[in-house]
Amino acid sequence: MAILKGRKRGKALSRFGVAAIAAALVAAGAGVASADSVSPAHPLPKLPAHAPKAPHARSFAAAAAPNLAANPIFPLLGVDNDGLAWAYGPNTTGGLTARTSAGYLPYLANDAFVDNNADGYLDGEWQWDKTGNLHYFAGEDAPDKVIGGGWNTYDKELSPGNLAGAQGYDIIARDSAGDLWLYLGYGDGTVTSRVKVGGGWDAYTQLAGKGDLDGDGKADIVARDKAGDLWFYKGTGERTAPFASRTKIGGGWNMFNTLVSTGDVDLDGKTDLLARDTDGNLWLYKGTGNAADPFQSRVKIGYGYNTYRLLTS
Repeated sequence: MAILKGRKRGKALSRFGVAAIAAALVAAGAGVASADSVSPAHPLPKLPAHAPKAPHARSFAAAAAPNLAANPIFPLLGVDNDGLAWAYGPNTTGGLTARTSAGYLPYLANDAFVDNNADGYLDGEWQWDKTGNLHYFAGEDAPDKVIGGGWNTYDKELSPGNLAGAQGYDIIARDSAGDLWLYLGYGDGTVTSRVKVGGGWDAYTQLAGKGDLDGDGKADIVARDKAGDLWFYKGTGERTAPFASRTKIGGGWNMFNTLVSTGDVDLDGKTDLLARDTDGNLWLYKGTGNAADPFQSRVKIGYGYNTYRLLTS
Protein backbone atom coordinates (compact mmCIF):
# COMPACT_ATOMS: atom_id res chain seq x y z
CA MET A 1 0.00 0.00 0.00
CA ALA A 2 1.18 3.49 -0.67
CA ILE A 3 2.78 4.97 2.42
CA LEU A 4 2.19 8.73 2.52
CA LYS A 5 4.81 10.96 4.06
CA GLY A 6 3.79 12.55 7.32
CA ARG A 7 1.07 9.97 8.00
CA LYS A 8 0.91 7.07 10.38
CA ARG A 9 1.91 3.97 8.52
CA GLY A 10 -0.70 1.30 7.81
CA LYS A 11 -0.08 -2.31 6.86
CA ALA A 12 -0.03 -3.27 3.20
CA LEU A 13 -3.65 -3.62 2.17
CA SER A 14 -2.92 -5.65 -0.95
CA ARG A 15 -1.39 -8.55 0.96
CA PHE A 16 -4.34 -8.46 3.36
CA GLY A 17 -6.69 -8.69 0.41
CA VAL A 18 -4.96 -11.75 -1.01
CA ALA A 19 -4.87 -13.38 2.41
CA ALA A 20 -8.57 -12.65 2.94
CA ILE A 21 -9.38 -14.45 -0.30
CA ALA A 22 -7.19 -17.39 0.69
CA ALA A 23 -8.83 -17.66 4.10
CA ALA A 24 -12.27 -17.26 2.59
CA LEU A 25 -11.96 -20.17 0.21
CA VAL A 26 -10.98 -22.66 2.88
CA ALA A 27 -13.46 -21.37 5.47
CA ALA A 28 -16.79 -22.93 6.33
CA GLY A 29 -19.90 -21.16 5.07
CA ALA A 30 -20.65 -18.20 7.32
CA GLY A 31 -24.25 -17.28 6.37
CA VAL A 32 -25.21 -13.69 7.19
CA ALA A 33 -22.29 -12.11 9.02
CA SER A 34 -22.05 -8.83 10.87
CA ALA A 35 -19.53 -6.22 9.79
CA ASP A 36 -17.77 -6.38 13.14
CA SER A 37 -17.23 -10.13 13.37
CA VAL A 38 -13.43 -10.14 13.39
CA SER A 39 -11.38 -13.15 12.34
CA PRO A 40 -8.22 -14.07 14.29
CA ALA A 41 -4.96 -12.55 13.13
CA HIS A 42 -2.75 -14.80 11.01
CA PRO A 43 0.84 -14.31 9.84
CA LEU A 44 0.66 -13.07 6.26
CA PRO A 45 3.29 -13.36 3.52
CA LYS A 46 4.71 -10.25 1.98
CA LEU A 47 3.33 -9.33 -1.41
CA PRO A 48 5.83 -9.24 -4.30
CA ALA A 49 5.33 -7.09 -7.39
CA HIS A 50 2.64 -9.51 -8.55
CA ALA A 51 0.50 -10.89 -5.75
CA PRO A 52 0.82 -14.61 -5.02
CA LYS A 53 -2.46 -16.45 -5.49
CA ALA A 54 -3.85 -18.71 -2.81
CA PRO A 55 -3.85 -22.24 -4.25
CA HIS A 56 -7.32 -22.99 -2.88
CA ALA A 57 -8.69 -19.77 -4.34
CA ARG A 58 -7.10 -20.42 -7.71
CA SER A 59 -8.29 -24.03 -8.06
CA PHE A 60 -11.84 -23.36 -6.88
CA ALA A 61 -12.35 -20.19 -8.88
CA ALA A 62 -10.68 -21.47 -12.03
CA ALA A 63 -13.17 -24.33 -12.23
CA ALA A 64 -16.11 -22.00 -11.74
CA ALA A 65 -14.86 -19.00 -13.70
CA PRO A 66 -12.78 -19.80 -16.78
CA ASN A 67 -12.59 -16.09 -17.72
CA LEU A 68 -11.07 -14.71 -14.55
CA ALA A 69 -9.71 -11.63 -16.31
CA ALA A 70 -13.26 -10.49 -17.14
CA ASN A 71 -14.71 -11.60 -13.80
CA PRO A 72 -12.03 -10.87 -11.18
CA ILE A 73 -12.12 -11.92 -7.53
CA PHE A 74 -11.20 -8.97 -5.31
CA PRO A 75 -11.70 -8.24 -1.61
CA LEU A 76 -14.07 -5.60 -0.25
CA LEU A 77 -12.36 -2.79 1.65
CA GLY A 78 -14.09 -0.85 4.42
CA VAL A 79 -12.61 2.19 6.17
CA ASP A 80 -14.34 3.42 9.33
CA ASN A 81 -14.54 6.94 10.78
CA ASP A 82 -11.48 6.31 12.94
CA GLY A 83 -9.38 5.48 9.87
CA LEU A 84 -9.22 1.74 10.58
CA ALA A 85 -9.41 -0.40 7.43
CA TRP A 86 -10.82 -3.91 7.07
CA ALA A 87 -10.80 -6.44 4.24
CA TYR A 88 -13.41 -9.10 3.38
CA GLY A 89 -13.04 -11.98 0.94
CA PRO A 90 -15.61 -14.40 -0.58
CA ASN A 91 -16.53 -17.36 1.64
CA THR A 92 -17.43 -19.89 -1.13
CA THR A 93 -21.15 -19.85 -0.22
CA GLY A 94 -22.12 -16.54 -1.80
CA GLY A 95 -21.18 -14.30 1.11
CA LEU A 96 -18.15 -12.68 2.74
CA THR A 97 -15.75 -13.90 5.41
CA ALA A 98 -15.22 -12.24 8.76
CA ARG A 99 -13.14 -9.13 8.33
CA THR A 100 -9.35 -8.96 8.50
CA SER A 101 -7.50 -5.86 9.68
CA ALA A 102 -6.01 -3.86 6.82
CA GLY A 103 -4.22 -1.15 8.77
CA TYR A 104 -4.76 2.50 9.70
CA LEU A 105 -5.70 4.67 6.73
CA PRO A 106 -7.08 8.04 7.90
CA TYR A 107 -5.73 9.80 4.81
CA LEU A 108 -7.56 7.56 2.32
CA ALA A 109 -10.20 9.25 0.15
CA ASN A 110 -10.67 6.41 -2.34
CA ASP A 111 -9.02 3.17 -3.41
CA ALA A 112 -9.20 0.83 -6.41
CA PHE A 113 -7.71 -2.66 -6.73
CA VAL A 114 -6.40 -3.67 -10.14
CA ASP A 115 -5.50 -6.84 -12.03
CA ASN A 116 -2.92 -5.69 -14.54
CA ASN A 117 -1.66 -9.16 -15.48
CA ALA A 118 -5.21 -10.35 -16.32
CA ASP A 119 -5.27 -13.46 -14.13
CA GLY A 120 -8.34 -12.45 -12.13
CA TYR A 121 -6.60 -11.47 -8.87
CA LEU A 122 -5.34 -8.15 -7.56
CA ASP A 123 -1.72 -7.29 -8.23
CA GLY A 124 -1.80 -3.58 -7.43
CA GLU A 125 -3.92 -0.71 -6.19
CA TRP A 126 -4.52 2.94 -6.87
CA GLN A 127 -4.94 5.08 -3.77
CA TRP A 128 -6.28 8.63 -3.67
CA ASP A 129 -5.41 10.68 -0.59
CA LYS A 130 -7.47 13.53 0.81
CA THR A 131 -5.14 16.18 -0.64
CA GLY A 132 -5.84 15.04 -4.21
CA ASN A 133 -2.73 12.96 -4.91
CA LEU A 134 -2.95 9.63 -6.72
CA HIS A 135 -0.57 6.89 -5.59
CA TYR A 136 0.06 3.40 -6.94
CA PHE A 137 1.33 0.42 -5.03
CA ALA A 138 2.28 -3.01 -6.41
CA GLY A 139 3.29 -4.81 -3.22
CA GLU A 140 4.63 -4.29 0.28
CA ASP A 141 8.24 -4.17 -0.88
CA ALA A 142 7.52 -1.91 -3.87
CA PRO A 143 7.99 1.84 -3.45
CA ASP A 144 5.08 4.25 -3.27
CA LYS A 145 4.67 5.58 -6.82
CA VAL A 146 3.12 9.04 -6.87
CA ILE A 147 1.20 9.29 -10.15
CA GLY A 148 0.20 12.93 -9.80
CA GLY A 149 -1.86 15.56 -8.01
CA GLY A 150 -5.01 17.53 -8.69
CA TRP A 151 -7.35 14.55 -8.50
CA ASN A 152 -9.58 16.36 -6.01
CA THR A 153 -11.14 18.05 -9.02
CA TYR A 154 -13.12 14.81 -9.27
CA ASP A 155 -15.96 13.70 -7.02
CA LYS A 156 -15.83 10.08 -8.18
CA GLU A 157 -13.06 7.78 -9.42
CA LEU A 158 -13.52 4.19 -10.49
CA SER A 159 -11.43 1.43 -12.09
CA PRO A 160 -13.90 -1.07 -13.62
CA GLY A 161 -11.21 -2.96 -15.54
CA ASN A 162 -9.51 -2.79 -18.92
CA LEU A 163 -11.91 -0.49 -20.76
CA ALA A 164 -10.05 0.16 -24.00
CA GLY A 165 -8.01 -2.94 -24.74
CA ALA A 166 -4.61 -1.61 -23.64
CA GLN A 167 -2.28 -3.35 -21.21
CA GLY A 168 -3.80 -2.72 -17.79
CA TYR A 169 -6.74 -1.45 -15.78
CA ASP A 170 -8.04 2.01 -16.60
CA ILE A 171 -9.58 4.83 -14.55
CA ILE A 172 -12.77 6.79 -15.14
CA ALA A 173 -13.30 9.98 -13.15
CA ARG A 174 -16.20 12.44 -12.94
CA ASP A 175 -15.59 16.14 -12.36
CA SER A 176 -17.82 18.67 -10.61
CA ALA A 177 -19.32 19.77 -13.93
CA GLY A 178 -20.58 16.23 -14.57
CA ASP A 179 -18.06 15.39 -17.30
CA LEU A 180 -16.64 11.86 -17.31
CA TRP A 181 -12.98 11.31 -18.22
CA LEU A 182 -11.03 8.18 -19.13
CA TYR A 183 -7.39 7.52 -18.21
CA LEU A 184 -5.81 4.48 -19.85
CA GLY A 185 -3.52 2.47 -17.59
CA TYR A 186 -0.10 1.28 -18.75
CA GLY A 187 -0.10 -1.63 -16.30
CA ASP A 188 2.49 -0.15 -13.96
CA GLY A 189 0.27 2.41 -12.24
CA THR A 190 0.95 5.24 -14.68
CA VAL A 191 -1.82 6.50 -16.93
CA THR A 192 -2.24 8.39 -20.19
CA SER A 193 -3.61 11.89 -20.49
CA ARG A 194 -7.34 11.98 -20.00
CA VAL A 195 -9.93 11.61 -22.75
CA LYS A 196 -13.41 13.04 -22.30
CA VAL A 197 -16.10 10.36 -22.38
CA GLY A 198 -19.11 12.68 -22.20
CA GLY A 199 -21.14 15.08 -20.09
CA GLY A 200 -24.24 14.86 -17.92
CA TRP A 201 -22.87 12.26 -15.55
CA ASP A 202 -23.82 14.43 -12.57
CA ALA A 203 -27.29 12.96 -13.08
CA TYR A 204 -25.97 9.96 -11.13
CA THR A 205 -25.51 9.59 -7.38
CA GLN A 206 -23.70 6.24 -7.59
CA LEU A 207 -21.33 4.65 -10.12
CA ALA A 208 -20.07 1.09 -9.71
CA GLY A 209 -18.41 -1.70 -11.64
CA LYS A 210 -15.56 -4.21 -11.54
CA GLY A 211 -15.67 -6.62 -14.45
CA ASP A 212 -18.03 -7.95 -17.12
CA LEU A 213 -21.79 -7.95 -16.55
CA ASP A 214 -23.09 -9.19 -19.91
CA GLY A 215 -20.69 -12.00 -20.78
CA ASP A 216 -18.87 -10.38 -23.70
CA GLY A 217 -15.52 -10.13 -21.89
CA LYS A 218 -15.54 -6.32 -21.63
CA ALA A 219 -15.81 -4.32 -18.42
CA ASP A 220 -19.16 -2.63 -17.76
CA ILE A 221 -20.56 -0.23 -15.15
CA VAL A 222 -23.89 0.62 -13.58
CA ALA A 223 -25.11 4.08 -12.56
CA ARG A 224 -27.94 5.14 -10.26
CA ASP A 225 -29.75 8.39 -10.99
CA LYS A 226 -31.35 10.81 -8.54
CA ALA A 227 -34.77 9.22 -9.01
CA GLY A 228 -33.41 5.85 -7.88
CA ASP A 229 -33.33 4.21 -11.30
CA LEU A 230 -30.35 1.96 -12.10
CA TRP A 231 -28.81 2.03 -15.58
CA PHE A 232 -26.47 -0.41 -17.31
CA TYR A 233 -23.58 0.92 -19.42
CA LYS A 234 -22.18 -1.80 -21.64
CA GLY A 235 -18.43 -1.63 -22.25
CA THR A 236 -17.37 -1.32 -25.88
CA GLY A 237 -13.58 -1.68 -25.65
CA GLU A 238 -13.20 1.61 -27.55
CA ARG A 239 -11.08 4.40 -26.13
CA THR A 240 -13.08 7.28 -27.57
CA ALA A 241 -16.45 5.80 -26.58
CA PRO A 242 -15.91 3.18 -23.87
CA PHE A 243 -19.62 2.72 -23.11
CA ALA A 244 -22.66 2.06 -25.27
CA SER A 245 -25.97 3.85 -24.72
CA ARG A 246 -27.48 3.15 -21.34
CA THR A 247 -30.17 0.54 -20.62
CA LYS A 248 -32.51 0.82 -17.64
CA ILE A 249 -32.26 -2.06 -15.17
CA GLY A 250 -34.96 -1.04 -12.70
CA GLY A 251 -36.14 1.42 -10.06
CA GLY A 252 -36.15 1.71 -6.28
CA TRP A 253 -32.39 1.79 -5.83
CA ASN A 254 -32.49 4.89 -3.61
CA MET A 255 -32.82 2.54 -0.63
CA PHE A 256 -29.05 2.12 -0.92
CA ASN A 257 -26.37 4.64 0.03
CA THR A 258 -23.47 2.70 -1.50
CA LEU A 259 -23.06 0.50 -4.56
CA VAL A 260 -19.75 -1.31 -5.08
CA SER A 261 -18.49 -4.28 -7.06
CA THR A 262 -15.65 -6.57 -6.01
CA GLY A 263 -16.07 -8.70 -9.14
CA ASP A 264 -17.26 -12.27 -8.66
CA VAL A 265 -18.43 -12.75 -5.05
CA ASP A 266 -20.15 -16.14 -5.32
CA LEU A 267 -17.48 -17.68 -7.58
CA ASP A 268 -19.86 -18.69 -10.37
CA GLY A 269 -17.87 -16.97 -13.11
CA LYS A 270 -20.11 -13.87 -13.29
CA THR A 271 -19.53 -10.39 -11.94
CA ASP A 272 -21.81 -9.33 -9.07
CA LEU A 273 -22.88 -6.14 -7.30
CA LEU A 274 -22.91 -5.26 -3.59
CA ALA A 275 -25.33 -2.71 -2.13
CA ARG A 276 -25.46 -1.20 1.37
CA ASP A 277 -28.84 0.09 2.52
CA THR A 278 -29.44 3.01 4.89
CA ASP A 279 -29.68 0.65 7.88
CA GLY A 280 -26.20 -0.75 7.19
CA ASN A 281 -27.33 -4.08 5.74
CA LEU A 282 -25.23 -5.49 2.89
CA TRP A 283 -26.98 -7.11 -0.06
CA LEU A 284 -25.59 -9.23 -2.87
CA TYR A 285 -27.00 -8.97 -6.38
CA LYS A 286 -25.67 -12.02 -8.19
CA GLY A 287 -24.75 -11.46 -11.81
CA THR A 288 -26.60 -13.30 -14.58
CA GLY A 289 -24.35 -12.48 -17.54
CA ASN A 290 -27.44 -11.12 -19.35
CA ALA A 291 -27.37 -7.44 -20.36
CA ALA A 292 -31.17 -7.19 -20.41
CA ASP A 293 -31.44 -8.43 -16.81
CA PRO A 294 -27.94 -8.43 -15.30
CA PHE A 295 -28.81 -9.23 -11.67
CA GLN A 296 -30.79 -11.82 -9.76
CA SER A 297 -32.97 -10.86 -6.79
CA ARG A 298 -31.00 -9.53 -3.86
CA VAL A 299 -29.71 -11.69 -0.99
CA LYS A 300 -28.74 -10.26 2.40
CA ILE A 301 -25.16 -11.20 3.28
CA GLY A 302 -24.33 -8.94 6.21
CA TYR A 303 -25.29 -6.17 8.60
CA GLY A 304 -23.58 -3.37 10.51
CA TYR A 305 -21.77 -2.02 7.45
CA ASN A 306 -22.82 1.56 8.21
CA THR A 307 -19.75 1.59 10.47
CA TYR A 308 -17.74 2.41 7.32
CA ARG A 309 -17.31 5.83 5.77
CA LEU A 310 -15.85 4.20 2.66
CA LEU A 311 -16.60 0.87 0.95
CA THR A 312 -14.57 0.15 -2.14
CA SER A 313 -12.64 -2.47 -4.08
